[in-house]
Amino acid sequence: MSWMSMVMGAAPFMVMIIVECVEVGLSTLSKAAMVKGMSNFVFIVYYNALGTVILLPVFLYNIFRGNGVRITFSLLYKFFLLGLIGICLLQICAYTGINYSSPTLAAAIGNLIPVFTFILAVILRMEKLDLRNLSSQAKCLGTIVAISGAMVVTLYKGPPLITQTPDAASNKLLAMPLNWTLGGLLLAITSLLSSTGNILQTATAKECPDELTLVFFYSLFGTVQSAAVSVFVESDPNKWILHHRIEIIAIIYAAVTTTVFRNTVITWCLREKGPVYVVSYKPLAIVIAMIMGVIGSVAITAGFYSVIWGQAKENDDLASGNVSKLESTGDLNASLLKNIDDSICGSA
Repeated sequence: MSWMSMVMGAAPFMVMIIVECVEVGLSTLSKAAMVKGMSNFVFIVYYNALGTVILLPVFLYNIFRGNGVRITFSLLYKFFLLGLIGICLLQICAYTGINYSSPTLAAAIGNLIPVFTFILAVILRMEKLDLRNLSSQAKCLGTIVAISGAMVVTLYKGPPLITQTPDAASNKLLAMPLNWTLGGLLLAITSLLSSTGNILQTATAKECPDELTLVFFYSLFGTVQSAAVSVFVESDPNKWILHHRIEIIAIIYAAVTTTVFRNTVITWCLREKGPVYVVSYKPLAIVIAMIMGVIGSVAITAGFYSVIWGQAKENDDLASGNVSKLESTGDLNASLLKNIDDSICGSA
């Protein structure tokens, strides 16, 4: 086996690792932008719109060179469904579910994406299942365990640690489990939508061999659909104005790394390896986030001790300068006293 074939064989693995790193970075930047007040609906529309604009020249260039794919009604219909499932409905359910529950629950239920994808792939005969095979038995057992764990974290929420008045505590106990369960169900629907989108994207990628054309129409339809919904949700014009630099950075980062890069390489991986292979890397996001957290902690600690060392060094230099100054002042005073004594002795 030549080194080129080895590199090509390892390409999907390396690409998916990069994709997970990109998604962790996107979560960090988008959270920072939304803390500043940017609406998640506005964020979705802006970054998908910018990504579509970036892809437009490439799409037109392919058409001009005669390399473009023949766009049929069947493809347009699939592009429309991809935008509806993968961008519009998925993002609405995801952010609403997080709003009702918590990001921690979203991360836990996000591990259902490989499970739902595996079930759909088996139903649609995209994945083989032989219960006499040990690997198939392991997949089935993992599916049951994952679904059971998701049901536990969705249906159970511990009691609040601090309560105020009896009436407030009673109302809170009645409201929180309902919101928590509703948020968990919405996040589970998000995982199902993501899995459905991966299956549909795999089928579309086989019909449309040009990844950039697929991603262009996918993003175009998703932008139009999410914009139609967001205009009603965010009717205040001030919500659509970007007030902070981090908002612009997050939008540009998401457009380049997610709409253009991530969607393109995932489309390629879906066609080459299938949907089950792609979603099997999803749990790595937690590991990558932990590693980045450790690196960030090390950097913060190193910076802190560097500042402390610099201040200590500065204080030592200042103290040394003061001592030298005192010594030079003492020598000067002694010299002046000696001159005065000499003058007095000479006069006598």
